[in-house]
Amino acid sequence: MKQFLLPLLEVFEILAVVLISIYVIYGFIAQPFLVQGASMEPNFSSGDYLLVDEATYYFREPVRGEVIVFKNPNDADEFYIKRIVGLPGEEVIVSDNEVFVNGELVDEPYLADGIKVDGRYVFQLDQDQYFVMGDNRDFSSDSRYWGFVPRENIVGNPLVIYWSFETSSEEYRRTGPADYASRMLEIVLQFPQKTRWSRLFNLVR
Repeated sequence: MKQFLLPLLEVFEILAVVLISIYVIYGFIAQPFLVQGASMEPNFSSGDYLLVDEATYYFREPVRGEVIVFKNPNDADEFYIKRIVGLPGEEVIVSDNEVFVNGELVDEPYLADGIKVDGRYVFQLDQDQYFVMGDNRDFSSDSRYWGFVPRENIVGNPLVIYWSFETSSEEYRRTGPADYASRMLEIVLQFPQKTRWSRLFNLVR
């Protein structure tokens, strides 16, 4: 009996270590995130699955130009992905197609082609606030409309696209049980055809 119990205890010990490791990795180091919508095209497409680094910002603060995943300031159950344009304490002016921070024009080579932002917006950030915008400015709901991102809402920054499945933005707006089941069935049946193979394991810059 003792000889039987020892291997069994070893199995439980290994399982416990694995479960604890998964909990630590998922809760404090990295977690998956699904891009829904076109606000970050062409750099991120609807249906991109990202691995988000949660550990880096324990050691340093976010910087301008970085892409971040964060909790919606108006609904903590929603997560968004945008790019940091303004840092705490800065003045941000968005004027037509250009962004000025503290009076200096920001170089934005990551923007989608053909961007046209109409109007002029002036914002002043407090010490714990970040101004974020989508790369696809014409189709982005961001700090211009719903305000700034508190530091505590920032989850992390994406490291890599580990999978990408061709999916329209409209599909993710359908959230009923039947819609979800249909989407899962589509993934199973059309995995080879709709996987964007060229995007797999692309590092985020």
